Amino acid sequence: MRKEYRTISEVVGPLMLVKDVEGVKYDELVEIEQADGNIRRGRVLEINGDKAMVQLFEGSQGLRISDSKARFLGHSIELDVAPDMLGRVFDGMGKPKDGGPALIAEKHLDINGTAMNPAARDYPSEFIQTGISAIDGLNTLVRGQKLPVFSGSGLPHANLAAQIARQAKVLGSDEKFAVVFAAVGITFEEADFFINDFRETGAIERTVTFINLANDPAIERISTPRMAITAAEYLAYDLGMQVLVIITDITNYAEALREVSAARKEVPGRRGYPGYMYTDLATMYERAGRIRGNKGSITMIPILSMPEDDVTHPIPDLTGYITEGQIILSRELYRKGLTPPINVLPSLSRLKDKGIGKGKTREDHADTMNQLFSAYSRGKDAKELAVILGDAALSDTDKLYAKFADEFETRYVSQGYYTNRSIEETLNLGWELLKILPKSELKRIKDVYIEKYYKEA
Repeated sequence: MRKEYRTISEVVGPLMLVKDVEGVKYDELVEIEQADGNIRRGRVLEINGDKAMVQLFEGSQGLRISDSKARFLGHSIELDVAPDMLGRVFDGMGKPKDGGPALIAEKHLDINGTAMNPAARDYPSEFIQTGISAIDGLNTLVRGQKLPVFSGSGLPHANLAAQIARQAKVLGSDEKFAVVFAAVGITFEEADFFINDFRETGAIERTVTFINLANDPAIERISTPRMAITAAEYLAYDLGMQVLVIITDITNYAEALREVSAARKEVPGRRGYPGYMYTDLATMYERAGRIRGNKGSITMIPILSMPEDDVTHPIPDLTGYITEGQIILSRELYRKGLTPPINVLPSLSRLKDKGIGKGKTREDHADTMNQLFSAYSRGKDAKELAVILGDAALSDTDKLYAKFADEFETRYVSQGYYTNRSIEETLNLGWELLKILPKSELKRIKDVYIEKYYKEA
């Protein structure tokens, strides 16, 4: 046990200053023992000479510094990991929240981890099936990719997150697949929704769940995503599993970061967020991927709600720089009653070309994807023209494209939250919709695929 100090000099909000310390390290865990035996925990945020700034997890309310002592534990926050963590629900600090027993730990891992060495990275190249056509068919998720979902306040990103966690799988029977689900700063009702959904559908058996509620301390919000990624690293690189990490909502994480930064009186950056937010987000996102020579992989879907639907807001802006694309939810489609309301045109998966084609999905995937994008875009333009000039201004071909756009939204994009489509079903549906257009309009598809699939659709 490390040395104890009775030199706590001041407390401001969640921050506490301890003087005359020796050998204390940044990010080290601290226990503050009060006169009545109550223990609070914190971590070292800053060291200046013999002074240590400690951030309290439970806040400082009711803490009497005159008769409290600080004990530095010599290590940072750790997560106990073991194979039987699958199927369990933990809080934001890694303690069981499901009423079950504590884990018998195989390892104690530092949750801060390290970003993956770029030289050791393997290029993402295998397809992950989410069962959602707008993602699988048009913005394909690839094993080892970081693909965020940009949502807006009030949009159903929670339903989409639950659907992906429930349905996602890798093709190939010999692959062990797991989901690590982290809910950051959510309400009790949302937490209840996720846990009940996973239990009812059986998805909880292959899921490790971390739940941080809105009334939990801000510091816990900062540790929750790192807990999830640490659990994923263990499952992927120690147990050789294909792991999908879903984190919702990154906006709550960034707000907690801003709160702590303000308490430290740091100079604020854009919109009051700390200037190091890009680096901070990158230390999380860059831990996903594949390591050369290791069977396991970590694929990440961070979900964030854009304040005021502003894609240039610092949180989506910085996330977009670090990750490989984005899935954007549309308020317009949501108002039309389409579920999930994925706006496929501004959405993008930068690695989709690496995970599709013969031997991965199907040989016609790339061509049909390009044709569907093109036809939907032209159909939307035709509909906008009709609004301004009336239907009479449209040519017969334009009317077909407008019809295609409507059918595409209601049949392809809108599939509900409990329809799980295989990639074959998604591709066949794409061909079925393309039959609305004359064969001469399918200029982005090779003739050999038109001969094979157009008549079969």
